[in-house]
Amino acid sequence: MNSADTLNYIEGTLRPSRSGETFEKISPVNGQVLSRVARSNADDVRDAVAVARRAFPGWAALPGVQRGQTLHRLVRVMQDRQAETAAIVAAESGKSAKDAAGEAAGAAALGLFFAGEGQRLYGRTTTSSVANRRAMTIRQPIGVAGLIVPANTPIANVAWKAFPALVCGNAVVLKSAEDTPGTAALFAEMSHQAGLPEGVFNVVHGLGREAGAALVEHPDVGVISFTGSTAVGREIQRVAGVRLARVSLELGGKNPFVVCDDADLDEAVRWAVLSAFSNAGQRCASGSRIIVFASVADEFRSRLVEATLKLRVGSADQDDFGPVINQRQMDAILHGVDEARQSGARILTGGRRAKSGQLAHGFYIEPTLVDTLAADHPVSHQELFGPVATLYTVSGFAEALAMANDSPYGLTACIHTRNLDRALAFVERVEAGVAIVNGGTFGSEPHMPFGGVKQSGNGTREPGTEALDVYSSLKDVYLNLDDRRL
Repeated sequence: MNSADTLNYIEGTLRPSRSGETFEKISPVNGQVLSRVARSNADDVRDAVAVARRAFPGWAALPGVQRGQTLHRLVRVMQDRQAETAAIVAAESGKSAKDAAGEAAGAAALGLFFAGEGQRLYGRTTTSSVANRRAMTIRQPIGVAGLIVPANTPIANVAWKAFPALVCGNAVVLKSAEDTPGTAALFAEMSHQAGLPEGVFNVVHGLGREAGAALVEHPDVGVISFTGSTAVGREIQRVAGVRLARVSLELGGKNPFVVCDDADLDEAVRWAVLSAFSNAGQRCASGSRIIVFASVADEFRSRLVEATLKLRVGSADQDDFGPVINQRQMDAILHGVDEARQSGARILTGGRRAKSGQLAHGFYIEPTLVDTLAADHPVSHQELFGPVATLYTVSGFAEALAMANDSPYGLTACIHTRNLDRALAFVERVEAGVAIVNGGTFGSEPHMPFGGVKQSGNGTREPGTEALDVYSSLKDVYLNLDDRRL
């Protein structure tokens, strides 16, 4: 990437913002300007929504199978341009080329799943209590879908929402993440290359309070899907609720990672490190609360510290994780660590900005482990969204489960144990949308529903076939027959 403009994509054409204003996209690797980005406002959003609304009837009228075939072509384009996609993802997010390539491949795999759903947009036939009556349901699109994505896994996040929205027959206006606009712009270019009709998929760039808010408020946007912070999600729910728009929210997490006294400690340490620090901890499913039985706490802590100290920070393939996405996020994370330190918590590793050598100008944070932090301390309940995990010691299973559930969030949870009874009890009783045994707190698959409870979401699930329920409506159909006409 160079310092060229990143423009909006509306009705198949690239457009600057109506105001002509731009903002700078800063590289998290070195602090340099990557591009100037169209700073859209309500006028640009109105243009995009109007275009999408005009394009919607034609796209919706296509049989689902044909829509799926178009999306299959888009998947093939994504596969052909995977190296280019990975390069932009790496440049914008700071992750390694290897990790970016893996993400690009995963986005295409998710697209492939939803393209196939064009053949399976099932309603159902059933019985009626009335003689000579047939009852059934059919699935229909909603209209214009407003999609708002975060920057942590940029191409995966776009695919995660765009493919199910499109296969259901909606036209889309995507508000790109402020920190990864180039990735969204490339997806738009690939959709054009694949032959998606003009106006069916549109991208506006800009700041959340200007472009994102305008998209949420627009009366012609029938469904809004947002992934991001709980605070913003709550505001979206409030604003969209006034006009009874459908809303799908996938929000924050402060996810528990429980280590029992019978756990395989080598595996538990390996997965704890991945859960806490991969992608620089920038996962809503990050394992940021590590809860350990007292009888193995000293040994586990020692092994975890040893493994954490071996991690390499940087953006090369040989490194374990890269920078956080921007200066603001880095400062907020370090402020949270300082609050924990000032309250008397022990910082076992890290706790500082990583700035040696080539890291000096980027937004890198050392992998950080915090111990002896009170369970009721604000940082114990706050999603820091960075490479920071806190350790807690408990007496046994009951206390571990209670602590796991003592959170405003309920996205993912994990337990490490060889005891099947414990494992089954945990997955049934933990207050989370995703429960995992002997693995990490992350790792969703395209065909599986993902989402949380409590302040981690509003109950919807994306992806999986459940995402079709976000982007379509079921219509009841009754056919009344007359035997006299036989």
